[in-house]
Amino acid sequence: MDLDQLHTFLEIVRLKSFSKAAQTCFRTQPAISAQVRQLEQEVNSPLFERLGTRIGLTPAGRIFAHYAEQILDLRRRAQDEINELERVPKGELLIAANESTCIYVLPEVFSEYKKEFPNVQLHVDRSYGSRVVEAVLDSQADFGITQLPIEEKRLQTVKIHSDEIRLLVPPGHPLIAKRVATCRDLVGIPVILPKSGTTRNRLNLWMESVEDMLQISMELDSTEMIKRFVMAGLGISFLAASNCEEEVQAGKLATLPLGPEPMTRRLALIYRKDKALSKAALGFIQVILKHAGPQTRTTPAVSA
Repeated sequence: MDLDQLHTFLEIVRLKSFSKAAQTCFRTQPAISAQVRQLEQEVNSPLFERLGTRIGLTPAGRIFAHYAEQILDLRRRAQDEINELERVPKGELLIAANESTCIYVLPEVFSEYKKEFPNVQLHVDRSYGSRVVEAVLDSQADFGITQLPIEEKRLQTVKIHSDEIRLLVPPGHPLIAKRVATCRDLVGIPVILPKSGTTRNRLNLWMESVEDMLQISMELDSTEMIKRFVMAGLGISFLAASNCEEEVQAGKLATLPLGPEPMTRRLALIYRKDKALSKAALGFIQVILKHAGPQTRTTPAVSA
């Protein structure tokens, strides 16, 4: 049973004639009759009865006509809503990102997006590192924001933000006198580290030569907790420069670049290459690119 058969059936009901229905449906009368026979086989009951030179509906036909009208009406309503979706995007987008991205990257993006797409609901799944990638691959999130590099070939990556991972110290700390902090400068000082994630993995490599001499006092999974604990003098830590800019400007914290080479953090928007992107999703990409740095203003490849 398909929608075309239902349309043909209802045309016969409306016109009370197989031959007239054949004309309006642009088919031959035998083709129309064949469609009706197939419907009758599927519902296991005759739908029409002949009344002299006219035709009428059987009791089963009247029931079937009632539901056929509802089915075609639902189909029309569905198409109308889809057409409206293209004109005025609706629905929802789910973005997977970690805490610091939610706080320091997404607010302005969300604000502008809601102005342009007020009928689209935005939701954030607070995730970390590999979990962001998994959420996008499993289609539990439409987009993810995470650190590069991403090795997964099924994902499209669009660079949207870059800054520097720096050593975070309280004001007046002796290390401020240094121009660059090396891993050996951490020996003998309580260190607060991010609990997990790409930054933690990179810091582990950077500290590898002195790991046996380090005093790891805490491992935290919150950017805000790290800042508060460093302010309280409980240790030194590491953060992306953009995540502590306000506190540094206010004199509540100080930062130093890591040496011998700076540690740069690059964030990317990720989504499945094989996923069709709605107008609402394409709009999100364009809005987030407007907030990206000049070096990242490129148009991504998108799935049709």
